[in-house]
Amino acid sequence: MIKITKFIPDTITSMNLTCGVLGVISCTVFHRMDIAFYLMLAGAVCDFCDGLSARALDAYSPLGKELDSLADLISFGLLPSIMLFMTLFLEFGPQQWQVWVPLVIAVFSGVRLAKFNTDERQTSSFIGLATPACAMICGSLSYNMCVCPDSALSLACNNLWVIPAMSIALSLLLVSEIPMFSMKIHKGESMNLAMKLRLIFAGAVIFSAVMVAVAGLNWSICVLFSFIAYIIINIICAIFVREK
Repeated sequence: MIKITKFIPDTITSMNLTCGVLGVISCTVFHRMDIAFYLMLAGAVCDFCDGLSARALDAYSPLGKELDSLADLISFGLLPSIMLFMTLFLEFGPQQWQVWVPLVIAVFSGVRLAKFNTDERQTSSFIGLATPACAMICGSLSYNMCVCPDSALSLACNNLWVIPAMSIALSLLLVSEIPMFSMKIHKGESMNLAMKLRLIFAGAVIFSAVMVAVAGLNWSICVLFSFIAYIIINIICAIFVREK
């Protein structure tokens, strides 16, 4: 008798993929970057839950691994690149070449996911920026520029250079050799370097949330600043810290 439970992780992964597809449609057809970001967040929840359910149900499969990468490519590779592209496209039109630069994130996300699937060093941590972290930065910025067009952040980024430069920087981080800690805590993990970095990151998230609340800023700024802090923490660690 076939166990229904073994299909649960793949079903959740398919929901992640569905969120990504709907997010792309929201951007390109309806020009709703706000809805696209909510769908990206829903996809991130599904991405977390599929791995959690696979471990809980012992329902790992080669199909699930490949499906997970395909879903991540759409939800955290194509979708964020389209969001940034459409943000510039709607403001400046297709004539400016800089408008097209954010699409490189989709390409580098594909390379990054392929490297992850073939790199045995990335079993409990990452080498290079993970696609969901990159997507959260792109998605939260696009969302903020959509719902708060007159904010200081939106005005600073609403030109032909900031978003393209950020897109190139994120693309390089995706395929870099910088070690980056995973958000997932593995069973039996002690207070090692990765755990300490997670605590520092948690502190950065709390600090960002407090500052955003005090300043009366849109909640998406907290997401943006938190994942920028994630990158900075890992870069500083790579430069100055060596795990013994």
